[in-house]
Amino acid sequence: MHACGQPTQEAIYPFDARGVAKRFRHAAIFGALDALIVGETMRFCNDHDPLPLLAQLRDHYGDTLVIRYVQREAGAIVIDFTRTT
Repeated sequence: MHACGQPTQEAIYPFDARGVAKRFRHAAIFGALDALIVGETMRFCNDHDPLPLLAQLRDHYGDTLVIRYVQREAGAIVIDFTRTT
């Protein structure tokens, strides 16, 4: 699966940040990540590279969350967040 919202057989759940009001976005992302169980992935889609958010996630989750870019182009960012523990 390379785009947000396409079905997959893996435990990958799409999260399209573009549809979430800006003032609720970070809370929604943290809530969604907290709901993942070990081995599950949230596929995050956005229109810009969320570097400050990624720093916050690394600080909060540390090694329990793997962050991997799937697509990194201007206007089309897709990142997989996978829970490891």
